[in-house]
Amino acid sequence: MKTEDKIRHQLATNPVILYMKGVPDNPQCGFSAKSVGILNATNFPYAYVNVLEAPFIREKLPSISHWPTYPQLFINGELVGGCDIIEEMSNDGSLLSLLTTAAPKTVEAEKEGLSISAIEQLVQSGIPDAKVLVEGEGCDLLITVVSEQFTDLALVKKQQAVMVTLKEPLASGKLHAVSVKAYTPNEWQEKQINKEAGLLQIKL
Repeated sequence: MKTEDKIRHQLATNPVILYMKGVPDNPQCGFSAKSVGILNATNFPYAYVNVLEAPFIREKLPSISHWPTYPQLFINGELVGGCDIIEEMSNDGSLLSLLTTAAPKTVEAEKEGLSISAIEQLVQSGIPDAKVLVEGEGCDLLITVVSEQFTDLALVKKQQAVMVTLKEPLASGKLHAVSVKAYTPNEWQEKQINKEAGLLQIKL
């Protein structure tokens, strides 16, 4: 198999794959180490290729990805970018959203799906005081979670706390491409007040 064909096969068969220097347990450069740390924090599984031990891939991949340096993260066969972009997306929460679309999908999993009550139970098993609101149908779901546990947490940390409770169905494909919004009770109450005020203005 040609090196290019091997790379394309890796991209097609691994929803999330990181081409890096070293291995996750022993990165061989600071940028690879930072990228691994960010991915590990999401609790999503990912494949990796140590380009230091695969010189032909290391030489060929930049001509396919049009990205000259390592690490390189791919999700759903598309280049996400290097360490700086991975870090930026982690900080603004978009990395988690993209990772949820990368769960392996099977026909059986698609048919089974996951009920709203099952989603609520999963979230509440990890966040006992959570109030869970699920909107949408099929794979197009918006999951809103309200909990005191989110107090003083950054937005990405709130989302991560919810995603961890849904790790299993996301990995199996029973859930995918979901959007998550997380609020403290005070934030949720303020949001509802603002919403009602907006509706009142429209009526007036």
